[in-house]
Amino acid sequence: MLGLPAGFAAVNTARQPARRAAFALPAIAIGGFLLGEFLVGTLGATQPSPWLDWQFLTSPTSSLAANAGLYPAVIGSVFLIILVSIFTFIFGVGTAIYLEEYAPSSGLLGTVTRLINVNISNLAGVPSVVYGLLGLGIFVNIELSLGPVVYAGIGAGTVLTAALTLSLLILPIVVISAQEAVRSVPDSLRQASYGMGATRWQTIRNVVLPRSLPGILTGTILALGRAIGETAPLIMIGAVATKYTPPSGLFDTLTAMPLQIYTWAFLPSAEFRYGVVAAGVVTLLIVLLSMNSVAILVRNKYQQEAY
Repeated sequence: MLGLPAGFAAVNTARQPARRAAFALPAIAIGGFLLGEFLVGTLGATQPSPWLDWQFLTSPTSSLAANAGLYPAVIGSVFLIILVSIFTFIFGVGTAIYLEEYAPSSGLLGTVTRLINVNISNLAGVPSVVYGLLGLGIFVNIELSLGPVVYAGIGAGTVLTAALTLSLLILPIVVISAQEAVRSVPDSLRQASYGMGATRWQTIRNVVLPRSLPGILTGTILALGRAIGETAPLIMIGAVATKYTPPSGLFDTLTAMPLQIYTWAFLPSAEFRYGVVAAGVVTLLIVLLSMNSVAILVRNKYQQEAY
């Protein structure tokens, strides 16, 4: 492109889908900078820069705004995202494959399959607080006696309870997106695989999954983005609003970034309600964008291998 005007080179690059991502980060950075300058300089909003530093990311919360940090909440959110991604990917993709590849489509069982699909679509629109109540009833308060074994719940506000509750929240979204990805695989590829003597499972493993994996990962990314920002389910299951140490195991109590930010927003100090809260929101956005960026890179890698 030597000798060509810079504007022509930029437009030519932007027209290529594989290179559009090169403009995404600069555009976001410049847009965020201009928006921040407008909010701070024109509207007089409080900027988070005095609060957002390394000490803020590596220290626990404090009664003093200058010493407050987000470290236990960051670690708690990382625990949740890892567990929720494992639970929802295994059960969500497994459910989608069964409904699309194994479940009957006619007769009485076909009617049951269609009823299940309708209910999954309806569950995707249920408010998050309802899933918080469901998690409270199933994972915290329930008591079952199975002979000598007594199940008395996992515990209020634990890492495992929060992860299972958030998994219930986004599981319908993962199932629906995985179903759409599986449906997008041409049926001719399945028939060609069967014609070569492959079994149904071999066809799913070697043909359907590689072709549908980019769409499955996209849906999972979007669902995890919703889970990381939820506060209501964590409040309902009794997650700790203020915690000074990060969780060390599945049955340890935790707090998460949105819950800690929510707690700071109701403190009487203006430094907490504006400066510290703004720094917490910026940190949450950075974590979310970083997680999405890594997942998108993984999705694109599988997409290139599939095609």
